[in-house]
Amino acid sequence: MTSKKLPHPNNNSLLAYASYVIALGGFLFGYDTGVVNGALSFMSQPDQLNLSANNQGWVSGALVLGCTFGALFCGQLADKFGRRWLLHAVATVFTLATLGCFLALNILMLSIFRFILGLSVGCASTLAPMYLNEISPDRYKSRNVNKNAVAVVVGQLSAFIMNALLGSLFPKWHAVWRLMILLAGIPAVVLWILSINLPQSPTWQVIHSTREKARATFHRLGFPRLDIKEVIDQVQEQKKPQTAFSLTDIWHHKALLYLLLAGTAIGLIQQFSGVNVVMYYGTTLLEKVGMGASASLYGNVLIGIVSSIATTVGSQLTLNHSHQHLLLVGLTGNVICLSILTIIMQTHFLSQNWLNLLVLFFLTSFLALQQGLVSPVTWLLLSEIFPPVVKSNFMSWSTTVIWLSNFIISLIFPALVHAVGIGNVFLIFAGSNIGCICLTLIFVNRQYITAINQQFNHQI
Repeated sequence: MTSKKLPHPNNNSLLAYASYVIALGGFLFGYDTGVVNGALSFMSQPDQLNLSANNQGWVSGALVLGCTFGALFCGQLADKFGRRWLLHAVATVFTLATLGCFLALNILMLSIFRFILGLSVGCASTLAPMYLNEISPDRYKSRNVNKNAVAVVVGQLSAFIMNALLGSLFPKWHAVWRLMILLAGIPAVVLWILSINLPQSPTWQVIHSTREKARATFHRLGFPRLDIKEVIDQVQEQKKPQTAFSLTDIWHHKALLYLLLAGTAIGLIQQFSGVNVVMYYGTTLLEKVGMGASASLYGNVLIGIVSSIATTVGSQLTLNHSHQHLLLVGLTGNVICLSILTIIMQTHFLSQNWLNLLVLFFLTSFLALQQGLVSPVTWLLLSEIFPPVVKSNFMSWSTTVIWLSNFIISLIFPALVHAVGIGNVFLIFAGSNIGCICLTLIFVNRQYITAINQQFNHQI
């Protein structure tokens, strides 16, 4: 669909309101995945949950495992009940599960409630970019979808800042991890209240044969008339009975199979680049390098600040540059930074101060490349590459790949560090980024993907 001039581009308060409220789901996604970073050290204390390295992996991984199932079933729920209702339900689960984590008495209770919390996080990770894409006119799609990516890193940064402040104010109060977790309930309640007034996705309304309601929603969101007609015609065409498919049918349609493989590849790239190793275990990682507990918490804040700035800058770059090229640049930079970190960790003549400084510099450089280029591009691609009739399911499956690979990495990372050392772990992820570059060259071809979307009706 081509971009046309929008009427009153700066006056659509409904679109602006909806985009920021939906992006709150991304903020919660970021906060709840990032809060464990600083809380883990406190909850591992003998007078708290007394976590071993393997138990730390389970506490972190429980949320991510829940995310896997939340992402898997999000598409079906979003198609059946609508994007607005599902976001409201997600906010409810966020609130209740956060309270459960705050009150957890042992590792089993905490893992169960983090798993439940993960269901809502995984669902939000799929729902938010899809919802933002569907309510946005062409010229605002990238900008609004990128609000979710920015909200994720701002949520993580907020968690890092609160962890650092609370950890510094109450260094001897090991139960402070409960307060760190509880603070996530505030934006969850805000999302629950504000999501009541969101517009329904007009694309979903068209799919469910409420064409006139969809047309009215399109107008309220500022879509030009020609775009409205084009979207409605496109969705109606793809609703025809001959476009119905089952999982086994995918193997007989090369176009659908390629798109599914592309989504899977993007999901793998998102996680095997190693971003969440730093976002979940950054404080623990810095402590193992040799920093003190307080210095590690504030070092983590620096990482979060750089990530937030990089995401904001990267979101603007995606508006005017090839997504494939940006992805390749980001992954290549990751390989360089992680390789240098490996060398630094194997160098024994550096003083502790220089070691701390260089590790922090190259970790922040890695996160800047990852959060500024790789992450925004991958989430943006997932919101764009699938035709409307398969978007919900294919986005769910692709996001499930993200969370399943995230779970595996989160689960094994503490034990992996214990077994091979931090330097070798950096080397492993440098190698995985080289694999991600290969996946990008094979599957992230925007011209080919666009051609498939244009020919979709004819091919199936």
